[in-house]
Amino acid sequence: MHPLISEGIQKNRAIAEQLVRYLYEHPEVSGKEILSSRAIVEALKPFGFAIEYPFMEKELGYGTAFRAVLKRGKGPRASLMVEYDALPGVGHGCGHNLHGPLSVLAGMVMSQLPREAFQGTLELIGTPAEEEDGAKLHFAPAGVFDGDDLAVMMHSTSGGISRTNTQATALRCYLIDFKGLTAHAAGDPWNGHNALTAARKFLDLLDARRDSFRPYTVVSAVILDGGRAPNIIPDFARVRLEFRYPVRRQLQRLDRMIRNCAKGAALTMDCDVSFTLGFPDFDDMVRVPALENRIKAIFSDYGEPVEGPLPPAGSTDAGNVSYRCPTLHAYISITDEPCPGHSPQLRDATLTPHAMDQMAKGAAVLCELLLAIYNEPDFREAVQKDFKEALMEKERD
Repeated sequence: MHPLISEGIQKNRAIAEQLVRYLYEHPEVSGKEILSSRAIVEALKPFGFAIEYPFMEKELGYGTAFRAVLKRGKGPRASLMVEYDALPGVGHGCGHNLHGPLSVLAGMVMSQLPREAFQGTLELIGTPAEEEDGAKLHFAPAGVFDGDDLAVMMHSTSGGISRTNTQATALRCYLIDFKGLTAHAAGDPWNGHNALTAARKFLDLLDARRDSFRPYTVVSAVILDGGRAPNIIPDFARVRLEFRYPVRRQLQRLDRMIRNCAKGAALTMDCDVSFTLGFPDFDDMVRVPALENRIKAIFSDYGEPVEGPLPPAGSTDAGNVSYRCPTLHAYISITDEPCPGHSPQLRDATLTPHAMDQMAKGAAVLCELLLAIYNEPDFREAVQKDFKEALMEKERD
């Protein structure tokens, strides 16, 4: 354990803890993180970063992303990803108010290490809207992380066990519109083509196909629009549907199945159907064994119980980053009590003294990993080798 890291954590953790509380008290949903992003940027200003804020406003359509760059001559480049959006109705039930500041604290500590501690470039990338149209979905294809030797973050979790990484699933979102013909529901229903019935039968057909889903397939949907009054045959219905699978290449098989179900339902009800992507696809995670092994060892050095990732479940836009450069999306347990994600329990756990201690520990672990990337050429080479092999394996899957 690097003594200057421990010293830097203690010196700056009060700033990070203040951010945790501020974000908790001012939860802002995806794309609306005006106060949240401003608070983080203001906290970073004294630490010598060159800050672009807003960052990629034109490309994203909102002004709550940022990039803070620390350059120390030639050398490797690494990025710390910072999340800070909240959930509608729940606030910070995913813990972004804690693990966003965790990345910020790691960046602050790295900026104060003496120049001989590492050479290269460190970037803090403020990535809003992870819960919806994730900024990383746009940053990754725009090349923001291209050439990085590492992109890393540490997400909040519970249960007393931290995790080396995630096995995030690939996700696609559609807005599916059914268009029919309106008519009076009592006077002349035979002249109508019921778009709501087409939408309901589409969902029934999807349920009928579940026995042919592969393991870890998840398909979820809600009806956003199904008419205005019960005495009028609805001529329009809209379904928002999301489907997930552990490997992005297999989404196309699900896509065909979903389209066939929708077309069949529309045909039966004499309706038309159209598909619009809700946002770019979330990719699954390209896992890099060398990174997972190293962070597991660092966690253990800090006395933190740690295991490998859980089976595939949710999705994260960090998966899109993982197809562009070696990426790690670790987890830090902030409460020994198991809490579901996106819950008031996890939200409130972020304010406990134990959670603050875990945030400080997690930031120290990230600093240790960053120093290994900057200072160990053999480790960087092993990371790149594992990354390229994992990427090839994904494409073959």
